[in-house]
Amino acid sequence: MSKEIFVFEINQKNFDQTVLLNSHKIPVFVEFMGVWSGPCMVVDNLFSGLAKEFAEQFIFAKVDIDEQPELRKAHNVESVPTLMVFKDGKLARTEIGELNENEARNILKDFGVFHEADLMREQAREKHLAGDTPAAILQLTEAIKVDPTNVRVAMDMVQIFIDIGELEQAKGLFSRFPESTRNSAEGKTLNGQLTLAAYAAKADSLEILQSRLAANPNDFDARFDLAIHQIALYQYAKAIDNLFYIQKEECEYKEGAAKEMLITISNVLAPENSELAQEIRRKLANLAS
Repeated sequence: MSKEIFVFEINQKNFDQTVLLNSHKIPVFVEFMGVWSGPCMVVDNLFSGLAKEFAEQFIFAKVDIDEQPELRKAHNVESVPTLMVFKDGKLARTEIGELNENEARNILKDFGVFHEADLMREQAREKHLAGDTPAAILQLTEAIKVDPTNVRVAMDMVQIFIDIGELEQAKGLFSRFPESTRNSAEGKTLNGQLTLAAYAAKADSLEILQSRLAANPNDFDARFDLAIHQIALYQYAKAIDNLFYIQKEECEYKEGAAKEMLITISNVLAPENSELAQEIRRKLANLAS
């Protein structure tokens, strides 16, 4: 028997019953939204999907502020989307603005709604960042056993393979993902990293490229290849500086390759570092003006 998905439209009459009373049983996530707002619809679609994934573990309740001005006023909602979490009959948390999937899942986790495999993913990530990559791989292998359908575990494994230079293993695993996963924001980021890592593997070493630039700062081939290495090593600030140097001094280098790479970096960074992504786009716009 399938579990029930708890997604409700809320009004003045059913707020106390649906939100406050039910919050004594499971957490209730209330989105104050406007159907005309793109960010609101992003949050709506995100939490509706999570309510299906975590059926019967939390309630997602939606309040249309245009149809329910009394509720908007009662809860002092000044902008949308505004997400309020109710627990044990009381407001427990408020989030204002658009959320991405990782942020949404972290909020759910704070209220006890998570997959065991995702907790194991976090532990694996901590081990990998601490330098114990073999233990991280072992942890992810166990997480896959716990939840074979959790594609995020497999994506983490691809990321580790990229980080340690095992590109063939990374490509092989990535190619087995369903198309929807490969075309997701996270999938496109991984694919971009795979492409850049493959390019970096074919280029001269960091030492040779740095030596070439020391001899000739306008060796644009060396500077471009160095930027690719830096991206592969997550040294985004250094890579961005090198690419903007090329763009300023020789904007037509390889038919605009530096600009194209800066746009690629901004797209890769956007989900996790929107400020840096926007800064890249602003600088490109200023150069064009």
